[in-house]
Amino acid sequence: SIAMLSVVMRVARGFRGLRGLSQTTRSAAPDAAPLVTVTVGGRTVQVPAGSTILDAAHKADVYVPTLCFHPRLKTGGTCRMCLVKVEGSSKPQPACVAVVRDNMVVDPADPEITAHVKSTLAMLLARHPSQCATCETIDTCELKSLAYRYQVHDNPQTKVPRTPPDYRPDDLAGTPALVIDTDKCILCMRCVRVCEDVQGMSVLGVSHRGDHTVVDTAAHAPLESTVCIRCGQCALVCPTGAIMERPHIHAVQWHLKHRHDKIMIAQTAPSVRVALSEEFGLAPGTVSEGQMVAGLRKLGFDYVFDTNFAADVTAIEEAAELIARIKASGPFPLFTSCCPAWVNLVEQSYPEFLANLSSCRSPQQMMGALVKTHFAQKLGCRPSDILLTSVMPCVTKKEEAARPEMRRTFTKSPGGKPHSVPDVDYVLTTRELGHLMRIEHVHAPSLPTSPFDNPMGTGTGGGMLFGVTGGVMEAALRTAYELLTGDRLGKLEYHEVRGLQGIRDAEVTLAGTRLRLAVVHGGKNMRTVMDRLRRKEVHYDFVEMMACPGGCIGGGGEPKSD
Repeated sequence: SIAMLSVVMRVARGFRGLRGLSQTTRSAAPDAAPLVTVTVGGRTVQVPAGSTILDAAHKADVYVPTLCFHPRLKTGGTCRMCLVKVEGSSKPQPACVAVVRDNMVVDPADPEITAHVKSTLAMLLARHPSQCATCETIDTCELKSLAYRYQVHDNPQTKVPRTPPDYRPDDLAGTPALVIDTDKCILCMRCVRVCEDVQGMSVLGVSHRGDHTVVDTAAHAPLESTVCIRCGQCALVCPTGAIMERPHIHAVQWHLKHRHDKIMIAQTAPSVRVALSEEFGLAPGTVSEGQMVAGLRKLGFDYVFDTNFAADVTAIEEAAELIARIKASGPFPLFTSCCPAWVNLVEQSYPEFLANLSSCRSPQQMMGALVKTHFAQKLGCRPSDILLTSVMPCVTKKEEAARPEMRRTFTKSPGGKPHSVPDVDYVLTTRELGHLMRIEHVHAPSLPTSPFDNPMGTGTGGGMLFGVTGGVMEAALRTAYELLTGDRLGKLEYHEVRGLQGIRDAEVTLAGTRLRLAVVHGGKNMRTVMDRLRRKEVHYDFVEMMACPGGCIGGGGEPKSD
């Protein structure tokens, strides 16, 4: 209602600023390690003892090529691209795992080392398809960038197939969210490590041997028949595009050029406006919200709406649901339902908790329902006359939009045949929007600003919090608190759960009821909390779950940056 929305707008003043949540931790800072002196590429730096040669190279701003290394992952040391010459050592050392010692002298540009890098790149290219011109990761492929840097040429006449003869790569590619092309795999194992070490899913591994080794699922099962939640973190860290989001960019581009009387509408999530700058080589937040909107208009969208509007609706509905559960004494805990990868986890691995999920749609799908009903009526058109494209930081939003329960049935005339259309027609990741703007020569950083369209372009500021972990719960909780008490909720003090980074808890009294809250991000942490709830080792009343580390700002569809 309008009254409830006004409550959200008033309490939103309490959470302006994306990262302004009050947090207190129980862990003390570790003692500083002693410094050692290292010379890398002629530059001398001091780094903490226990650092790797690659750490020292980064500190000295000296380039060392890598492929399997990723700053968010445990070091693999598998690609051997980062070998360097160390004075006094008879063998080249892998910079990503070799630990520095005091007064170490490192030469990453020794002629023998450079020859090794070129040889390794030539072998990788010999088993890599010659599809660079049409590859979706043409702008971000690390293998292509290294080949250009070292001037290693691709020879289509010397290609050796990557996959074994009995291997069926198409079996893995059947999800609405992700596409896998094992021919592009360079066996860096980033996807395997992020799936196991960060997300705790352990869906991906390796199969076959020798020249035919490939990244695979157990028993070569299709992804949809595994415990994969399609979070897209594997796509985010993949250096070549062997794993990537299922592209919607070409369909959206076609509809923008051949409208066929369609009304083209875009909605953008809060995280997108922060991260889009990285797609233009700029620091996060450089491209303003208004420049992003102007870019979407220049692409050809008729209306641009702010998903924050729907996030405010979510906050209202989730607050009402929390109040109803408090009055009915359960069921608890109430889980947020904005993250579709988290919903996948519950459906696949913890079905006994399905009743605990909030009944609210995610902001993306709430906006879809509002556009295809209320806004369509305002325009005097049918739902099928509107084509709604979401721009999201999330890969799983593509799958969410394709769910059969997220479709709308209508008749074109009284007594006519019913037709079904999705509430959200296409989902572009932040990466895809950046790519689309580049190929259409829309340079968002240089555009004058343009506002969102009303009535669904206005937000309270509370919706912005949906982009980071803890924001969904705080928006709903503050709304429920003011609805019940008429007062504003004070500062929330979250605490890190001891020994479990990425899990925070807090307690708050709401209309005389003491509630225990938890904020969880990252797949491994979600499983940890759910296992503890299943074993009844812990009790929570309200839990926010986000599958990606850091929440939506770390989504699988965000730009590939360090």
